[in-house]
Amino acid sequence: MEDVHFGTDGWRAIIGEGFTENNLVRTAEAAAKVFREDALAAGRTTDNLGTIIVGHDCRVDAHRFAALTAEVVAAEGFTVLLTSDYCPTPTLCWSVAHNPEAVGGIMLTSSHNPAEYLGVKLRMADGGASPKEFTDRVEAALPAQPTQARGNFAETDLMTPYLEALTELVDVEAIRKAGLRVVIDPLFGAGRLYLAQLLRSMNVEVVEIHNAADPTFEGLHPEPVPPWVDEGLAKVHELGYDALFINDGDADRIGGGDSQGNFVNPHRIITLITEHMVRDRGETGRVVSTVTASAMLDRMCRRLGLELVSTPVGFKWIYGEMVKGGVLLGGEESGGIGLPGHVKERDGLLMALLLTEMMAQKGKDLGKLVADMLAEVGALEFARRGVALTPEGINHFKTDIMPSYETDVFGGKKVLGYDRRDGVKLLLEDDAWVMMRPSGTEPLVRVYAEAETTDEVDALLNAAEAVVKGE
Repeated sequence: MEDVHFGTDGWRAIIGEGFTENNLVRTAEAAAKVFREDALAAGRTTDNLGTIIVGHDCRVDAHRFAALTAEVVAAEGFTVLLTSDYCPTPTLCWSVAHNPEAVGGIMLTSSHNPAEYLGVKLRMADGGASPKEFTDRVEAALPAQPTQARGNFAETDLMTPYLEALTELVDVEAIRKAGLRVVIDPLFGAGRLYLAQLLRSMNVEVVEIHNAADPTFEGLHPEPVPPWVDEGLAKVHELGYDALFINDGDADRIGGGDSQGNFVNPHRIITLITEHMVRDRGETGRVVSTVTASAMLDRMCRRLGLELVSTPVGFKWIYGEMVKGGVLLGGEESGGIGLPGHVKERDGLLMALLLTEMMAQKGKDLGKLVADMLAEVGALEFARRGVALTPEGINHFKTDIMPSYETDVFGGKKVLGYDRRDGVKLLLEDDAWVMMRPSGTEPLVRVYAEAETTDEVDALLNAAEAVVKGE
């Protein structure tokens, strides 16, 4: 049996290779045993362990795999509810959080990974991401061989109550009156049809692309970043619509585009939504983002008088801050943004609705909102790359480079300081920065950079790539 390891957010592997029925059954049984231990420790009995909800995305055979998971978990004594159709990860999380009998959730998805991958995300009773302590226990509980025990489960409609809940979070009347037009690109993922349905119910004119039931994804990676978003950007430019909204494979992330076909990256979306929550909706609280957050968000938070908390990469760290309370919003550079008042998890559909609300209330398209925001806080450009290395190369980077790398000048910029909480981040002059960290989900080292111009960003990424490769 191949090892099962939980990375930044879940376990992922190629279907038919690492992701097999046997490995899935082993993982489901181990997760159920840990959920069972916690349920009993919390005062539940073997006759009333509580409910576990199982969801899945649009990958090949995902519903069949989810049903198998449900059978294995039910054999451990839980009441198990399985989504009757594909659903976004935030739907599963919201459903768990709003079911008083639910003690956890299991989502079959591999998020932004290519179509040939599938995986498992585990969610806590409040819908939040499973902390490392929990997934470490699951890994330790993995049996050597898959169990043959199976139990009964029930299928249920998770989507209708979730979509109704989303409409209660935004100013529907303002959106109805605004006459907005948007392009939606779900990248063949679990947000397909659902976001379009919501917006059309609010009188928004919608053109949706890449929304077929096609588990090959036509070769696209369901990640809301270039080049996978290029067709959506071309379509919104062609039509001249107010905005493009892009979701990833399980619809917990968002990217955007404006009427000119310019990509609106998650850094700008997080900054915009933070501004909207405070200035337009009158809310307040701490803002939590990862160490890869833009300096634009820091500038906006200082203007709004908000505390900005920085965490390592991975929404589970943001979730940890949300559990403490007092958090307005949490977001990461990959496009995962969440409001803990809704659910302590990312929600790409809700973020699209909030941007729609902002456009409606201000009478401006997404491009104008971004331009106004940049005029206030100053424009910074951002990009990241994945540097593929051999396992030996990744290990060399982790052990020999990352812990001790130092230099006075990097990519032509003076180095002002370091942050080693997650990989190594170099803080540079002019609010620029560059970061190198091993991926928690893929055999890569990721390099990130932000600076005032795209040329400066490219220079920083090139320099970082050379360091990572040991050149």
